[in-house]
Amino acid sequence: MNALVRSATERFESRVAGKTRVVAHVGHCSLSAGADGIVRAIRHQVDDDSTLIVAGCDGVCFAAPSVEVIQPDGSRSYHPNLTTETADFSYLTSAKGSSKTEVESFLSGQIRVSLSDCGSLEAESIEHYLANGGYSAWSEALQSTPESIIDHLKDSRLRGRGGAYFPAGIKWEAARNTRAETRYVVVNCEEGEPGLFKDRHLMEGVPHRIVEGALIAAYAIDSHQIIFYINAEANLSSQRMTMAVEQATELGLIGGDVLGSGFDVQVEIRRGAGGYVCGDETTLLNTVEGYRREPRLRPPFPTEAGLWGQPTVINNAETLANVPYIMSHETDEFTSIGDGDDSGTKIISLSGSVKRPGLVEVPIGTTLREVIYDIGGGIRDDRKLTAIGVGGPSSGVFPPDMLDTPIKPGFLHDAGVMLGAGGVIAIDDSMDVFEVVRNLAQYNADESCGKCTPCREGTPRMVELLDAVVQDGASSDELENLARLVNDSSLCGLGQAAGNPILSGLHFFGDRLPKRQGADG
Repeated sequence: MNALVRSATERFESRVAGKTRVVAHVGHCSLSAGADGIVRAIRHQVDDDSTLIVAGCDGVCFAAPSVEVIQPDGSRSYHPNLTTETADFSYLTSAKGSSKTEVESFLSGQIRVSLSDCGSLEAESIEHYLANGGYSAWSEALQSTPESIIDHLKDSRLRGRGGAYFPAGIKWEAARNTRAETRYVVVNCEEGEPGLFKDRHLMEGVPHRIVEGALIAAYAIDSHQIIFYINAEANLSSQRMTMAVEQATELGLIGGDVLGSGFDVQVEIRRGAGGYVCGDETTLLNTVEGYRREPRLRPPFPTEAGLWGQPTVINNAETLANVPYIMSHETDEFTSIGDGDDSGTKIISLSGSVKRPGLVEVPIGTTLREVIYDIGGGIRDDRKLTAIGVGGPSSGVFPPDMLDTPIKPGFLHDAGVMLGAGGVIAIDDSMDVFEVVRNLAQYNADESCGKCTPCREGTPRMVELLDAVVQDGASSDELENLARLVNDSSLCGLGQAAGNPILSGLHFFGDRLPKRQGADG
């Protein structure tokens, strides 16, 4: 491994030593703002004294498209909101750049573990990743016992970051302790939830980190096959993950007898079948096997009988992005971050009416106020915050007086608001809260797979009843009862949380509903 790192570092340094580095932040968000044109313009102007580094998005989405220029002496300048007209190479490499006040304010309240180096590492370069310590945790894992790896992960108290927050170490241990000869690791990169973009940033910015985490998981549970399940529309994510797998395979970090350890592992990229319900782990397994996108009954759970009936560990991309850090540090360096038993950080996809939307990684226990106001800069155009959408369609909405709620795994309030995968949407006073609730409810109805009756019939009926309540002043009792019934009797996570937007809306904003004239006599 030392020779591999030394060779990779020499190759990378030969390209950049003594040169000015122009780091372009290119992700799915910045591409929509014209980052590809910026890269083309800069590439045509690069001279012998400089080099272009195409990194992933740094999460500072409000500044996109942006570049950071790093001079040979280490000095830096940040250039936000570029256009093809302002992306003049001679200016970028000689100017001091824009004031970083907004960018620094956005980043200063964050602790980046999963997102560390996202936006600075060359996204499609394994040499740059190796030169920065990449795959060292994988090398060390191969010299350890699977049991010690699982124990270390359990001691870290890492929970899954996809929304269910099940302890990752316990999941790995359950799969390893089965008597099966074949086991699988499946990485859930579906991320079909509106308002969520964390996994795409990770795949586009630090793809090798997710690969490394998945490799460690495979070794720990004695699996020789890893499948990355990537959203069908996430083309840049798929491109960079595919390249990462190919590069790691070429260098012998994936394949047979990895680094002389005797351990064999293969990695496959699969594109998702489309649809929000594919984020459910058993639905995901069905689509990989070629069946309809429908959930399975549980038990048995995937760790007992998952892909093709074999024990399967399914981890979210963010979960695995934490693993290399945990494995290369003492346990208390991870457990010291967070809140009590809930260790580590959580990536928040911050959007809506905030001044500084983007990707935020903060310790668990950070409040919504800190995320929206301290990091996000508050509400744009000096409007008032009227509601906070937390957790997407599977969760609900908070009023402003809940701003001091700390983010944590599971439910944030028994009215149906939960953190989920980490989407936070600021809603200002120009929007109708119940229009937001209706959109969430309609989304769930549209995305229902139709397998179970409560979800298939109940979700569209909830939309109808909500319209009657909001438009005609009808009683909300039937709507509330149906929302609880759908939650209690549906088969998968989509249906089991489909009533949450309704329940939270009625609980926190019920006083805004019109009353039918004469209803009280």
